[in-house]
Amino acid sequence: MHDDISEAVLSREEVLKYPREQVSAYLEELRTTQRHKFYRALQHPLYPILRKIERRHENLHYVTGAVGSHRIVYASNHKSHTDYLVEPLVLDDNGIRPPLIAAGINLFGGPLGLINKHVTGAIPIRRNMKDPAYLITLKAYVAEIVKKHDLFFYPEGGRSYSGELKQAKTGLYNAVIESGRSDLVVIPVAIAYDLVLEDHILAHQHVKKRQRPFRREVAEMVRYAVGYRSRAFTTFGAPISIGDRDVHSRTDVLELARLVRNRIGMLYKVLPTALFAAAMRPNIARRDLESRIDRLIEELAARHANLGATSGREVVEEAAEPLETRGIVVAERNRFRVRERTVLRYYARTIEHLLVTTGRTH
Repeated sequence: MHDDISEAVLSREEVLKYPREQVSAYLEELRTTQRHKFYRALQHPLYPILRKIERRHENLHYVTGAVGSHRIVYASNHKSHTDYLVEPLVLDDNGIRPPLIAAGINLFGGPLGLINKHVTGAIPIRRNMKDPAYLITLKAYVAEIVKKHDLFFYPEGGRSYSGELKQAKTGLYNAVIESGRSDLVVIPVAIAYDLVLEDHILAHQHVKKRQRPFRREVAEMVRYAVGYRSRAFTTFGAPISIGDRDVHSRTDVLELARLVRNRIGMLYKVLPTALFAAAMRPNIARRDLESRIDRLIEELAARHANLGATSGREVVEEAAEPLETRGIVVAERNRFRVRERTVLRYYARTIEHLLVTTGRTH
């Protein structure tokens, strides 16, 4: 059975070129339902982990100022599977209408998949699908969705396995522009954690080699959640009007993707763990580390980075214990030694985009 959005997709000229049965099957997979107030009502499989994350937000006024008169598309960097809960919860905490969420199809297996598809309003995306019929159907479906709903998506595609801010993919930008809404704005969003729950998993894999079952990833996350505590900073940026962008202009779409990525990069909260990691050496005295961090903070402040600490001493006081508890560094007689170089480098890369012009990225 097709709903109004599916019927609108099926009537589109570009969709009519493909077999109706094939398009209908893709639409059935994409079709989602959102029943609001699900965030707290559900006994979500990740809820025990979510309780370990302290949610903080910045610049929410950009959202509250836009939500009454605009259709909003939120575009965020992607650090963790917990992003899908933390960021929408920030909106829900503050009474802001919930967006639908574009999520990787690996999140839709088993009971969690039923919750995502029939309650949370998550749209399953096959990120590596090359079938033209699927790509046209997805683009048309998202365009029709945005006519009626706000949307939250991750332009990088999947999570960053290296820690760095990845280049944006443009497919969903094309789709939202094609909605044709003159009141459409993109709000850049940056999420940063003191500690990313999957840090060891992501850092050691470094790049995504294959799609693993989500239930396996949840089991690994639960294992790494022992003793885990973190703050999550969700920072919103000024709305970017895109109602006048030409969907047929590749230049327009690429410029929009680059602009949003740059805004996300500048919004990203530079937390003590990232500063500690970026300044750390294999074996270093505490005083020398504090001095290196002081110079790094000075450099980042000159670039107007969104700093979460003001001195090397403050950084070491706040970051050393959680990094040591996480098994990433070892403290010995006012010195620090690296224990998990790969994971430490993961955190250092989270702020490389702010230092890339200095030649210090390697």
